[in-house]
Amino acid sequence: MSSVSTLLCFDFGLSNIGVAVGNTLTNEARPLTILSANNGKPNWDAVVALIEEWQPDSLVVGNPIDESGQATELSYKASRFARQLNGRLQLDVVLHDERFSSKEAKSRAREMGHKGDYATHPIDDLAASIILESWLQNSH
Repeated sequence: MSSVSTLLCFDFGLSNIGVAVGNTLTNEARPLTILSANNGKPNWDAVVALIEEWQPDSLVVGNPIDESGQATELSYKASRFARQLNGRLQLDVVLHDERFSSKEAKSRAREMGHKGDYATHPIDDLAASIILESWLQNSH
């Protein structure tokens, strides 16, 4: 990959969808925002606004498979979300294994002083940045 690509990553969830941005120059990602979702359905206008603002070359969606690598009910919903992103935005969408990203996000959040009240202070955007960093480090 010779040119620099900007990517947005989505940590899919039923009530929150974390979003992070990163690029292939630094192979780093940073938390961006958390979108509210209703049973996994985001406000698509908010998604489109992020795409217009960041102009990503492609998208990554965390695939919440279980610890043994098997699909879960949530991973089927994340796959559907990825197909919807592709269909609505005409961008390449990659599903990436997100096993252990939540544990890592909680660990990093605690190091930054998070008190563990994730319902009040969600960290889905931090989880999205961890998923994207993992993809960046393993994809090229």
